[in-house]
Amino acid sequence: MHTPTGFTRNPIQRALLTLGLVATSGMTQAQEPVELSTMVVSATQTEHSELSAPASVSVITREELAERRIDNLADAVDEMPGININPSSTYGRKEIKIRGMDSDYTLLLVNGRRINSRDALTSSYANDFDLSAIPVAAIERIEVIRGPMSSLYGADAIGGVVNVILRKPTNQTEASVGYTYAHPSEGDNGDTHKVSAYTSGALIEDKLLANLILEGRDQAAWQSEQSTNPNTDSREQQQIGSVLSNLTWLLNEQQELNLDLSYNQDERDALWNNSGFSTPRNQQEMQRTTLGLTHDGRWDRFTTRARYYYENVDLEDNSELTVAANGGVIGDIEQTNHTLDGQVTSLLGNHLLTGGAEYRITELEHNLNLQGGDVKVDQSAAYLQDEIALGDLNLTLSGRVDHHDVYGTEFSPRAYAVYNLTDNWVIKGGAGKAFKAPSIAQSDENYAVVACRGMCVVTGNPNLKPETSVSYELGTLYEAERWDAGITLFYNDIEDMIVSDQWGPGYRPPVMTYSNINNATIQGVELMSGVELTDSLDLTGNYTLVDATDEETNEELVQTPQHTANARLQWQATRVLNTFASYQYTGSQQLAIPGVGNTKSDAFHTLDLGGTVQATRNLGFKFGVTNVTDTERDDVASSVDTILMGRTAYVGVSYQL
Repeated sequence: MHTPTGFTRNPIQRALLTLGLVATSGMTQAQEPVELSTMVVSATQTEHSELSAPASVSVITREELAERRIDNLADAVDEMPGININPSSTYGRKEIKIRGMDSDYTLLLVNGRRINSRDALTSSYANDFDLSAIPVAAIERIEVIRGPMSSLYGADAIGGVVNVILRKPTNQTEASVGYTYAHPSEGDNGDTHKVSAYTSGALIEDKLLANLILEGRDQAAWQSEQSTNPNTDSREQQQIGSVLSNLTWLLNEQQELNLDLSYNQDERDALWNNSGFSTPRNQQEMQRTTLGLTHDGRWDRFTTRARYYYENVDLEDNSELTVAANGGVIGDIEQTNHTLDGQVTSLLGNHLLTGGAEYRITELEHNLNLQGGDVKVDQSAAYLQDEIALGDLNLTLSGRVDHHDVYGTEFSPRAYAVYNLTDNWVIKGGAGKAFKAPSIAQSDENYAVVACRGMCVVTGNPNLKPETSVSYELGTLYEAERWDAGITLFYNDIEDMIVSDQWGPGYRPPVMTYSNINNATIQGVELMSGVELTDSLDLTGNYTLVDATDEETNEELVQTPQHTANARLQWQATRVLNTFASYQYTGSQQLAIPGVGNTKSDAFHTLDLGGTVQATRNLGFKFGVTNVTDTERDDVASSVDTILMGRTAYVGVSYQL
């Protein structure tokens, strides 16, 4: 549940605090004279509470993550309203869908900077490597914005934004280690071992701070009795190792310089194709190196931020079908992203203005799919946002101009209003327009991906048109002392939506491509509520209704359940024992079956139980069982979508110095 604020800061008050006009502390020593609810920055790149933010926003904190078994970002956000964790392969890979929008429209950020390997390995080839690129031990909180944010972040934010805020180095020395073990009771193998270590402190007191995070996960391949082909893996083998470090130089009380480095190695291995008789091996290894340099400045009447971000993704694709289709040559793919951006925020009267510019270069080398040579794409953008305080009404107007060196220039405006009926009750809503250019994989005719279980390839289509969308939402939120509730209506109208061809009756071409759906609409409603039943017992829940329709065929979009719901009961049984029960419902949905067409798959639900024990001030344990009822999906889903992991027990231990 949210902690009620008791009041809501308007943009002027927030700006004064941000600009340092009423604050006397340094940049790393913020004063909190009044207890506030969780603050977020992703909605406007300025500070707001969840209640007052001009967007639909949810937050999960480090403390909440520590209570659960979390392997990647998909696990972390799967109980949030409007979120559907969609299987992207039959061997356990996942994608995050927001309000029925495919994962390509969910922008992943780390400290406000995008991470992206989608051109190295397309989403149609089940790329969820980005979700495992961030060590969970490094996360301070995750902010999820539901709805379009293209006016700030560009076209990739049509559906929403997942912004991971990392733990900052501390002046005080801190250190912790953790280990978690999980074992499924059904099927063969599938054990998971995860270990992490964190340390932080001052190299030079009050001047130079640093932290270091190490994390590794070893997941054995899991074979399920539910599989049509018992020789295939329902969960692939994963061996993931991550190192992340941040160095903060406090230049003075108004300026700081941050350098962050990370390295992630992610190896995958699976025997797949569970609906057929062959069992080709899918082997991929991705190495990711990132470097970021950020300067934050607080001046007399404005703040500034200047950043450079480098991301290099090196993928070795030794998948059996890919190698066989290319004369025994192993795939060697490298994607490099360079991003340079700057931002200025200033208060002028009752206007809090934020403006910025961004320049991105994406370079792709592919020894198999790009026979015409390497590809380089330049994109640039400029944006301006005005937060206007009009008494009880706060109005946010923003717009972003994107220029793509192939598809030209697009303008993405957005308007959002938050009206404060009381300090704890708001009505909010807005509209926005967005644009998304086809990816390299979608648009380059020389880019070909092996698909259809090895029986076809999907190539790029140079005649694709960019996608455009117009989105609306309207909702109300209320926070009382012991309960909160909210409802939001949303509507998205997408033109020229890009989808890949699908096998169907009488339609099995060896080469397929992408095309534009003339129009698709995605609309629905989100309900959420939480209540403190007693001083030690909390109940939270949410429900999402999504109606996603291809307007040309009047058919439902595939892999988009109409109904999803989550409920969590949290019980602080004793001073040291905290327990929970978590229920998740996923409604029926259309699935694409090669050679057959779209087929309805039944609804399913899961129940997880768990808890934590704080044995001493430094020593803690966690325990639990996921999918307690050992729920299985129907034959349709098990053959082409995914097989649910069976009942799995886990235990964990952590020690903090």
